[in-house]
Amino acid sequence: MNDLESRELRYFVAVAEELHFGRAAGRLGMAQPPLSRAIRDLERRLGVRLFERTTRQVRLTAAGEVFLRDARTALDAIAAAGRRVRNAGRAAPVLRLALKADNDAGLLPRILSAYQRESAAIDVELVLGGRGEQAPALRDGRADVALLVSPFDDRGLDFEPLRTEPRLAVLAATDPLAARSSLRLADLAGRSLPDGTLVEEDGPPRPHAEENAPPSHAHPGESGPTWPRTAPRELTAGARRPPSDITQIFRLVELGQMICFLPAWVTRRYPLPGIAYRPVGDLEPATLAVAWPRDARSPAVAAFIRAAVSVPATADAENGVPQEAPA
Repeated sequence: MNDLESRELRYFVAVAEELHFGRAAGRLGMAQPPLSRAIRDLERRLGVRLFERTTRQVRLTAAGEVFLRDARTALDAIAAAGRRVRNAGRAAPVLRLALKADNDAGLLPRILSAYQRESAAIDVELVLGGRGEQAPALRDGRADVALLVSPFDDRGLDFEPLRTEPRLAVLAATDPLAARSSLRLADLAGRSLPDGTLVEEDGPPRPHAEENAPPSHAHPGESGPTWPRTAPRELTAGARRPPSDITQIFRLVELGQMICFLPAWVTRRYPLPGIAYRPVGDLEPATLAVAWPRDARSPAVAAFIRAAVSVPATADAENGVPQEAPA
């Protein structure tokens, strides 16, 4: 069999994600007949059926499911190679740090300060994104390191936990449940979450349900300010943050239209008179981690990881923040 081409992988992934040849063709900017022929040719060359086709639907076969995972990995690797070499070829390469605003557990200023003391440190560029965008940014080369909240898709990544804290229920201060000192998920069963799903009594909600609002409208690769290693600045100075829906969520919670769940480090930033935060005994805690591509060999990446890992214990001791040891 001849070597696969990236074009064929893109065609296959588009059809696999859309499960509709017409929509996939529109996404790719091409007509449907040549796309259908390309997929048939790909199946013939591979010697397997990737899709089950009927007049009503298109479904992935078992072989197609396996190929989809590997095709995405291959396309990410191709994209990553281009982005990383372009960054390395800049007159002044930077370390690109992916994160979601407010999801740094308050550690980012200290991490940046510790990193700037490392001999291998270079300027840091923030890659701001919405929920779930940090791990893909590492895999496809948009970022070199990331701060993200577990659980997350760690394919091709290594990571170190930095801090674990409870996730709290966010309720209207007038909610009868706000009168309790602590809750169980069963107490919240049937309550609406920001993504429209309901809290289930027999199991925890989807991890990080506080972020179940629509993802940020910011481009996943939007970069924030750059921190030179020789001149530390305040985290908020000149920051360009992507639009956030958290204010809207708080307002809807205050009106009793929904609840949400937030890591304790986020709730400390938002003490609001119309909002109550309550611990939930059987809710999975939130763990902040620093992550990087498994094949990373950059001294600057290694220096950032050392700095990030060194900070939480010091910050906790100085601030008196209780910490649950990561599992």
